[in-house]
Amino acid sequence: MSKSHLPHILVCNDDGITAPGIRALVEAVRPFGTITVVAPDSPQSGMGHAISVGKPLRLNKFDFGKNGLGDGIAAYACSGTPADCVKLATGILKLKPTLLVSGINHGSNSSISIFYSGTMSAAMEGVIEGIPSIGFSLCDYALEADFTASKTVVATLVQAALHHRIPEATVLNVNIPKVSPDGLKGIRITRQARGRYEEEFDHRTDPYGRDYYWLTGKYVTDDHGEDTDEWALRHGYVSVCPAMIDITASYATPLLNQWEMKLGDGVAS
Repeated sequence: MSKSHLPHILVCNDDGITAPGIRALVEAVRPFGTITVVAPDSPQSGMGHAISVGKPLRLNKFDFGKNGLGDGIAAYACSGTPADCVKLATGILKLKPTLLVSGINHGSNSSISIFYSGTMSAAMEGVIEGIPSIGFSLCDYALEADFTASKTVVATLVQAALHHRIPEATVLNVNIPKVSPDGLKGIRITRQARGRYEEEFDHRTDPYGRDYYWLTGKYVTDDHGEDTDEWALRHGYVSVCPAMIDITASYATPLLNQWEMKLGDGVAS
């Protein structure tokens, strides 16, 4: 296949353009097409779908060859958020990718974490822009995390996505357990587990005597279904959870239509 007919793959993340995870992602997808990287110039974890408003954005060429990946990869470091990266890629660079891949994130983005995740927000922005998109996360927060198994998962999913095409308006949230390549039991199509974070705030004092708070806490769930992303990860499976960009609660529409509401009700005279 000629170079002009190869798929064009846009690579983004939220851990920053120098993160080990994005290097692993580029290595995994490079055999499948032409690669362009647009990623934040600094870590943007937990940014969700934030976009930069009221401040300038900068987009600078980045030499990805220094990361041991050789030449031929167009890469840009963006001063904004993960969602900004996708917007700049399509708006300023005029890219029309065949596929967008985001990650590989250091840490899980299963269950409710999808709402906070910059990794998944880049993928969501891709879908909004009409680009088939996948977000990849490894359940290992260590900087020296082993991405060997993850690269195999990425290659498998990207090949399938390019062959079959992801359903319209759907983003794939892929989470990979922290196991050796031989420890992966397989791939499961899952649903998002119902859960939440019980936040705690560690109260501290800075050297000037001023109070500040450090967010801590833990994830809790009473959803023990064997079809969830959390169950799959606990049992050594890769979780592939399809998510929608349309978050309308359609099931609630008939119930709300039964409410007797008339404009002006409840307004004090």
